[in-house]
Amino acid sequence: MSAETEALNDQIKQSVALLRRHLDWDVAIDRLAELNNRAEDPDLWNDSEAAQKLMRERTLLASQIEGVQRLEADVNDTLELVELAEMEGDSAVVAEALASLRALAEEAKRRETESLLSGEADSNDCYLEVNAGAGGTEAQDWAEMLLRMYTRWAEQHGYKVTMLESSEGEQAGIKSATIQVSGPNAYGWLKTEAGVHRLVRISPFDAAARRQTSFASVWVYPVVDDSIEIEINEADLRVDTFRASGAGGQHVNKTESAIRITHIPTGIVVACQTDRSQHRNRATAMTMLKARMYEQELQKREAAAAQTEANKTDIGWGHQIRSYVLAPYQLVKDLRTNVEKTNPDAILDGDLDDFMAAALAARVGATRSEASAQAQ
Repeated sequence: MSAETEALNDQIKQSVALLRRHLDWDVAIDRLAELNNRAEDPDLWNDSEAAQKLMRERTLLASQIEGVQRLEADVNDTLELVELAEMEGDSAVVAEALASLRALAEEAKRRETESLLSGEADSNDCYLEVNAGAGGTEAQDWAEMLLRMYTRWAEQHGYKVTMLESSEGEQAGIKSATIQVSGPNAYGWLKTEAGVHRLVRISPFDAAARRQTSFASVWVYPVVDDSIEIEINEADLRVDTFRASGAGGQHVNKTESAIRITHIPTGIVVACQTDRSQHRNRATAMTMLKARMYEQELQKREAAAAQTEANKTDIGWGHQIRSYVLAPYQLVKDLRTNVEKTNPDAILDGDLDDFMAAALAARVGATRSEASAQAQ
């Protein structure tokens, strides 16, 4: 085999070994067999909530195990094809098999990264908030660019995006917006994006074409279901109604159906204006509030909480997690992992996977290191 073939094979083997270790392979196989047996119990659906929870666990575990098994089988088949083609001197088939092997190496790396998504709520859908920092139109335009970036990322990964609330800027952009991102591991991937994002560019709003620095913050929290109990005292809530903003015309909202809820003890504020019904908007806003409070509890229990909370202080210098420089040179740099990219246009169009994977790996590594230190 060629040097490239051997290198790709070694890379895939390493990823598969890590996947097996992370799954605790023998335990995972036994657990899947147990779940399959329980799924065949005719009395299972007497408790629909418990049944749904079991089926979700079964589906996820089966997907992980079958993914590793299929990856190993595909690699073995491809290596056999490479050997046969090399023996017969068929360079075209060798090239085709090598291309397949490269794709399998990419898949193995992606699955290795996904195996890090083992947090309590990583598999959940999530809410993502974007807020413009100080700076008026510049910051509001930057907030809208970030919102588009995450929307594009979600769409490229087959996630559903629902706009829940948006407050438009005076001249351009947005002051704030909240979207719901729905799909497998949405929270697990996006949670590392929470923090302050800094933009440096030649201002399109400055007649003198001067360079401008703008800030906007991103906050991410998981959607929680009814099985997670969050106690909220109605006396701790301030509920405000307002007219939902819109494009005007026949679709303008003539009633105060939009809802803003403030949880006074924590200062958490959520808003929803997606529906014409005030009752449905209130129900959605309450779900969002529960999610925020649940996420706050998760942060207390996660080793990475200190850094994440620090990132959410001021929207300005000293608190940013990533810088996007468009002038005088082009560079996007994550200040936590030092991952750099020189193609900001692609990044702003949703190409965020490398940043997310590096941040996730660093976060999981920090969690494991702290857990090890505590054990000692």
